[in-house]
Amino acid sequence: MDWRTLVLLALFAWAWEARAQGTDPVTSVMWDYYHQRLLNGETFVFDDSIRLEVPPFAEDARQVPIQIDASAYRGKVKRILAWAELNPIPQIFDFAPGAQLEPSLAIRIRVEQATPIRAAVLTDDGLWHIGSARVEAAGGGCTAPSVVRAEAGWEERLGQVLGKRFVRGEHSRLRLQVSHPMDNGLVGGIPEFYIEQAELRGEGGQVLGRIELFPAVSENPTLSFDLRGEQPAELWLRDNNGNEFQAAF
Repeated sequence: MDWRTLVLLALFAWAWEARAQGTDPVTSVMWDYYHQRLLNGETFVFDDSIRLEVPPFAEDARQVPIQIDASAYRGKVKRILAWAELNPIPQIFDFAPGAQLEPSLAIRIRVEQATPIRAAVLTDDGLWHIGSARVEAAGGGCTAPSVVRAEAGWEERLGQVLGKRFVRGEHSRLRLQVSHPMDNGLVGGIPEFYIEQAELRGEGGQVLGRIELFPAVSENPTLSFDLRGEQPAELWLRDNNGNEFQAAF
């Protein structure tokens, strides 16, 4: 095989990979950096099947709702990562849904400025499917003083979980709010203090799903999970100071 054939094969492979990956729908200059840093440069495709819903404008940059739905790959999802590319602390969560959970999650985050949001879904064939969106914001959500810490008696409510379960056909949605300041260390004199691990557990302590949280998550974080069936569920949480909290639903 001569060098011209090798060059043509290389060009063909590059063109095929470019078509497979597609064009970045939010045209972010930071994509290559996060592809290497968070996805280790692994194979990916920009995928409209990953539904990533964000508000067009963040009216409150400290509480920005995002919702990720990867049900197009139900039964094949291994991990879901999310990050805000222009945040000072970009990572939002790393979620591993088990067989009894839908591959979907809703959460509220902070944004410091207008930014692309990514949801990277790893399927069992080793391919990352990338959902993308952009949220506009006036800014300052990551460096604004804590509202929780200004409330009297917040320490007494630390770790309190409020939630409700809603039946949705054969499934149910669990909506939760946890009392916690989720300090990100960017406000002067206040160190990081945030929930970093959570597990949703079923009957007998079976782990239905695990999630690692990062300080980009809003204070008094809210989480929504979709469960298959009607089995009992318990939420276990741990913050970076070693405090543990539990609530059953």
